[in-house]
Amino acid sequence: MQVTSNFESEPRGQKVVRRLKTIPPIMIGLVLVTALLPLLLIGAILVDLFRAITQRKPAMALRLVAFLWIYLATDTLGLITLFALWLLSGFGSNRTMMLNSTWRFQQLWVRVLLGSVKLLFGLRIIDEGAECLTPGPVIVLIRHASIVDNLLPSALVAARERVRLRYVLKRELLSEPCLDVAGQRLPNYFVRRDTGEEIERERIGQLASGMGSEDGFLLYPEGTRFTAERRQRALEKIGERDPQRAARLEPIEYLLPPKVGGLLAVLEQAPEADIVLMIHQGFDGLRLISDIWGGALVGRVINVRFTRVPHDQIPPARDDQVAWLDELWLEADRWVAMKATEG
Repeated sequence: MQVTSNFESEPRGQKVVRRLKTIPPIMIGLVLVTALLPLLLIGAILVDLFRAITQRKPAMALRLVAFLWIYLATDTLGLITLFALWLLSGFGSNRTMMLNSTWRFQQLWVRVLLGSVKLLFGLRIIDEGAECLTPGPVIVLIRHASIVDNLLPSALVAARERVRLRYVLKRELLSEPCLDVAGQRLPNYFVRRDTGEEIERERIGQLASGMGSEDGFLLYPEGTRFTAERRQRALEKIGERDPQRAARLEPIEYLLPPKVGGLLAVLEQAPEADIVLMIHQGFDGLRLISDIWGGALVGRVINVRFTRVPHDQIPPARDDQVAWLDELWLEADRWVAMKATEG
């Protein structure tokens, strides 16, 4: 694997100012929550008892207080670890050492967070077809249905299958300090969404170049989490430019129509990469914290399916690639519908 860092240069001053705003609240929050933990736990138990009696809701306050403490502790220890890795690598001068150790840290960080969610909320994840992820290079396309499904690729693809994923993430996630520090050391790109700027597609494409047998590229073709309203707006927007494509995508029910610009740029830069479709069902209806507060996450079974498409089956022409992707996404939508019916 060619070890590279995030290719986009960000002014140091801008980065420092952002981190001065995001890192202290995590550390101060851990101190405050730890000091107040007995009171918070007692209060959470009382809230849960009241909700159980009056609304027949599961114990969510206790779960959320516990997860809040775990998150703050994990992030604080993570930031200390990332700083230590920077020191041990000679203040970042040994790039290979720093990036490899940061990649291993990233997988541990996600495993702790996802493991906590599974333990606290009784979440079960059942996946099939993960053996198709290797060897690379692969382009992993994943649906986006929830605030929780961001943890799946790192846990199931990177940590378990040892695929060195390069992520395309929304720029707003830089507000998460561990993700900011680790994510900007590694070959990732934090995209500015919905700008329509060609430079964004070019940078996404550049990120895909030079991948080897251990590498993968993760892309969320929908661009944001699903809602029925967003689905309808997306179809209407497509219909203004390409009525034929809008008609083709009209049957889609559980997924948003895929945005093709980023993927087409990736296919151009990584023509030897296979496509892996990572589709999951079970996180639907968990778009906001309020959905989790209502108890919808407790006891969920998450189904994940991996399917691989060899690169020689991808059409060479741009219009044919768009039609091919649409059919791939429609088939994924049918699988989600089938699993939802089974549930």
